[in-house]
Formats: sequence, structure tokens, C-alpha cells
Amino acid sequence: MPQVSFEVVAECPQTRARAGLLHTAHGIVETPVFMPVGTQGSVKGLTQRDLADELGVQILLANTYHLFLRPGHELIRRLGGLHRFMSWPSAILTDSGGFQVFSLSGLRRITDHGVEFRSHLDGDLHTFTPESTVDAQLAFGSDILMALDECPEYPVSHEFARESMDRTVRWARQAHEHYRRRLAEDPSVGALFPIVQGSIFADLRRQCATALLDFDADGYAMGGLSVGEPRALSLEMVEATETILPRSRPRYAMGVGMPDELPEYVARGVDMMDCVLPSRNARNGYLFTSQGRLIIKHAQYKEDERPLDEKCRCYTCSRYSRAYLRHLFLSGEILYAVLATRHNLCRYLDIMREIRQAIMSGLFPEYLRSVRSAGHEAS
Repeated sequence: MPQVSFEVVAECPQTRARAGLLHTAHGIVETPVFMPVGTQGSVKGLTQRDLADELGVQILLANTYHLFLRPGHELIRRLGGLHRFMSWPSAILTDSGGFQVFSLSGLRRITDHGVEFRSHLDGDLHTFTPESTVDAQLAFGSDILMALDECPEYPVSHEFARESMDRTVRWARQAHEHYRRRLAEDPSVGALFPIVQGSIFADLRRQCATALLDFDADGYAMGGLSVGEPRALSLEMVEATETILPRSRPRYAMGVGMPDELPEYVARGVDMMDCVLPSRNARNGYLFTSQGRLIIKHAQYKEDERPLDEKCRCYTCSRYSRAYLRHLFLSGEILYAVLATRHNLCRYLDIMREIRQAIMSGLFPEYLRSVRSAGHEAS
């Protein structure tokens, strides 16, 4: 059997929220969990020691598209797999690369066989198929693999979304058939999660989720969220999907969300999330604090001796003032990106710990109400 299993240790009776333990070959992941995005085998600006020791990260996300193009999955296999290559001791989830390929627009062509695309690096032609993306992720040695899916843009027609969803289900079937053959050769490989699609149409989401149940997967993902649709629609699509997916398996909402949205997804039964917002926004001067957002370039912070967030436990907040961080940002110093990213990720991970603790202590409804009533910015 795959070296991934899931157990629920606490549930909120008033919502769909639950706390669990995701067992992998590289350690136990406490859920609900936010996964920092290490697109190319690196979370920009942070060392693996920063992530593991200071921030307590238990699972990272890496991107199959980028690692496939550079340095290549076969090279990573020869060098001992992605964990050894990037010197990361804990769990790794890799996406299929499908989202990046479909974002290439004019550089790709979709067929029922897969998707042909030209590299954004050198223009070389490549093909992703349901089988080849499984093989690439197995070469990485990922703890959790994602099946190739088609992620439609927003908005699209119901007919377009239906055809896209049907293709995703067919690809998921091909991926799982190939995965089972590879699993028979090596029972220690990671788990493969199929992805629910259907754009913003609840009937398609339910139809897709029902079809994917046939694979009896070790976990299920919900894709096609945060692609331009209103946030309320994202949550509606999770609600339409979650009640169909088995409660005994982890559910992963891909590419979400803002800090105040994290408990909303958990309340709807989501166990795993990822998003580039904390790291990307940090580099752009947009910081998340317990008091709301903070735009560090604003003149009001020029002589502000306070830390970014007095409640934050991170290295950045323990040593540096807002004035100094503003100076680094306006000067274009690399140190700014390092310190800001550490802080933003710490904020996200602290939120997830607060959520988990609230579920474990039976106080999640109160926690959710407090988040909904906040909605303010830092001063």
C-alpha cells in the first residue's frame, strides 16, 4: 500500500471542520495544514533550516512543470530524488504541472491524449500526458502526487466546463491505471490524488467528484479555484464538492487563499491548502499581520520603531523595526525579501495552528466568528 494514510482526531459538530494526522514516509503532517510553495525546489528567500526549524513546516509543495523543464526529473532521480536533491527531510507534495501548462495560453495545445506545450525557457516542444506526469512525480519521489487535470479559465460556458471536466475525469482514470501498475512494481511510492474540476458550476463539480470516487484514492483535491472568480463562488464550489468526497480521506483545496479565507475553507471540510500569496506578496511589500495587512512602503512607517506584529513569534518580528524593513524594501535589498517572507509564512502557519487548536479544544465556531468580525488593517 502507498505510504500515506489519514486519521481524523477531532471534529467540529457545528461545521465541517476537522483536525487530523496525515502519515507519510517523511513524517506526520498535522492538519489542517498550509503548504508553503517551493515552486522550483525552493521557497524563495528561505533556507530549508528556516522552514523546518524556525517555522516548523511539515510539508512543502513543489511544481512538476518547472522541475521537469529544469533540471529535469531524470536528473533528480539520478541524484536520489527531490528530498535529497533539495535537502528537505519532511513531506513533499508535487502538483501535476497542468495549471502552469494551461496558463501558457498560446504556447500549448490540448488533445484528449494530453497537452503539448513549448517551454517558456527555450521554446522546446514537450508533451504532458496523464501517464508521463505520474512518472515524473515518481522520479521526484513525492509523498503526494497529483493527477493531470485541465484547469479552465474564468469565466467559461457550462458546455466548455463540461467538456473540460469530462477530459479531467478521463485523464484521472488513465493516471490511476498507470499509477497502479507502478505501485505494483514498488509498493512504497507516494499517494496519487485526483482533482475535482467543473469551473463555477455546482452540478459539474458534483458530477466530477462522484466520478472520481471510483478510483478509491488516498486523497482528493479541488482545483480550478482562485482563478479569477469571486471568493464566494470558490467557497460555494467547495461546499458542492466536499459532501460527496469521503470523510475518511484528506481534501486539498488548491491555490487558496487570503488569511481570513483559511478558516472558511477549513469550516467547509478542507484539510490542505497552498498559495503563493504569503511569499509573493512579501516580496512586493504586502505583509500580513494579526491586525490586518500592512503595506511597508507607506510613509507612515518611515520612523516606526515597532515590529511588524507584536504577537508574531518569527525572527523578523523579534529583531527588526517597520522603519528598517521599509528602508530595505525601498532600497531593493535582498534581505528585505528574506525577512518579509519569513514573517508572512509565519503568519499563515500561525493561523493554521490557531485553527487546529480551536478544533481540538471545541472552540472553532467562536474562532470563526472572531475572524469574520475582524476585517481591519494594521496601523
